[in-house]
Amino acid sequence: MNHPAPPHAEDLAGATVAITGGTGSFGAVMARHLLEEGVAQVNVFSRDEAKQDLMRRSFNDERMRFFLGDVRDADSVRPAFTGADFVFHAAALKQVPSCEFFPQQAVKTNIVGSHNVIETAAASGVRALVCLSTDKAVYPVNAMGMSKALMEKTAQAYARNNPTSGMTVSVTRYGNVLYSRGSVIPAFVAQLHAGQPLTLTEPTMTRFLMSLQESVELVKHAFLNARPGDLFVKKAPASTVDTLARAVWGLLSEDEPDVRVIGMRHGEKLHETLLSREEFVKAEDQGDFFRVPLDDRGLQYEKYFTEGEDAVSHVADYASDNTERLDVAATQALLRTIPEVVEELARR
Repeated sequence: MNHPAPPHAEDLAGATVAITGGTGSFGAVMARHLLEEGVAQVNVFSRDEAKQDLMRRSFNDERMRFFLGDVRDADSVRPAFTGADFVFHAAALKQVPSCEFFPQQAVKTNIVGSHNVIETAAASGVRALVCLSTDKAVYPVNAMGMSKALMEKTAQAYARNNPTSGMTVSVTRYGNVLYSRGSVIPAFVAQLHAGQPLTLTEPTMTRFLMSLQESVELVKHAFLNARPGDLFVKKAPASTVDTLARAVWGLLSEDEPDVRVIGMRHGEKLHETLLSREEFVKAEDQGDFFRVPLDDRGLQYEKYFTEGEDAVSHVADYASDNTERLDVAATQALLRTIPEVVEELARR
């Protein structure tokens, strides 16, 4: 089967690129990166007109166009994709507790909305589409993770069912993005400024740690290297949330750490997983990244009985409790690479 060749980095120059959820933390960083790469136009698609106005004023770049709509409504997606060469799909409901209380909303945005994005992109002649997922999609125990897992399956099913498509669809998975909107570090910083103790759900909980810039690197790696249906993860260190809290406290306060445990929230996992053992045994090591190729077997079930995966039982998951574990000093060194943390330190 002849698959479309992956784009080259130079293909971005002069291209039109659309970003769904483009006013979010990832969208803003990716948009800036794309503009630096010399794209002709960035189409920012989102449902929040206030954030669009703020982003428009902040960037002040005539190469940016803003499209108001919702991925749930395919008709509203179409104008943003018309004439687009490439699409980065970041629109999602991402907060674990809110998806636990309103799972049907997670289904509408993360699954149905992603289906709309994929089908509209293909119909619009888009060459490459990268869908952003999460470690919570592996062995999911919460509605957010379950809906993102089905988003992944929707993307991979398109690749499997449309082998002659001119569009390459791929998926990226990553863990906690440091200082992204709604993440724990801005909450810690706000608590410090208010003179309050830092609240932890469970001190022994571990989480992968990644900067926004690293998330852009992962998505760009997928963009430049994917074959249809591929899944990519970036190798990442982890820390306990207790270590993370103490690292933030130590950077921004000279007092003894004041930490209060409040218990796990709805739908939280003790540890997160980026690759299941079933995926890990098939993964290709690409240096800083793992690539998991699409299982493109059809519905001829004989293959399931004649071909086995004997190595699966001897491989562990790639999880936050068995990856590189950072101590407080190493976590602080990582935090010092985050622009928002650098700004906080400059204010001291």
